[in-house]
Amino acid sequence: MKKIVGLILSLTIIAGVCAGVLAYVNILTLEPIEKATAEKTVKAAKEVMPSGVVTVEKSSFGFLGKNSKGDIIGYAVEGKDSGGYGGDIVLMVGFNADKTTVVCYKKLIANETPGLGSKLDSPEFSSQFNNRSAKDLKVKKDGGEIDAITAATITSRAVCKAIENAREKLAGL
Repeated sequence: MKKIVGLILSLTIIAGVCAGVLAYVNILTLEPIEKATAEKTVKAAKEVMPSGVVTVEKSSFGFLGKNSKGDIIGYAVEGKDSGGYGGDIVLMVGFNADKTTVVCYKKLIANETPGLGSKLDSPEFSSQFNNRSAKDLKVKKDGGEIDAITAATITSRAVCKAIENAREKLAGL
């Protein structure tokens, strides 16, 4: 009986020390991870803006792109869809001043199948959205004009929906 109590006590102490170390590491890494994520988001916003943007400013819905005169000529908005094959797909989507024409997008989060769905940021797939209206985007299999990624129709649909989600956020302004 003493042996069992000793083993339970030993395992409890080991588990407590491990939990404490994990909590400490979490506290240490939380701020750098948040900072890196914010920097990645700002970088993506700058990359998806239309040409002629000189300054990028954070706003309540995303980012504004302004020319040298201070006129708004573009927007960058996060779009999300939870219907990806590997879960959430989050994109930074650039729009022209009309708030509906897609400039381009950059992947922020996607855990899609390597070699298949992970091609969502390949130029062959992503360039189909450039200078296209973000309204009613669909893959050809669903009656739209977007060529789906081979063997990754679910991912392709989720990209269309994430871009539509970004457009809806922008349209609400």
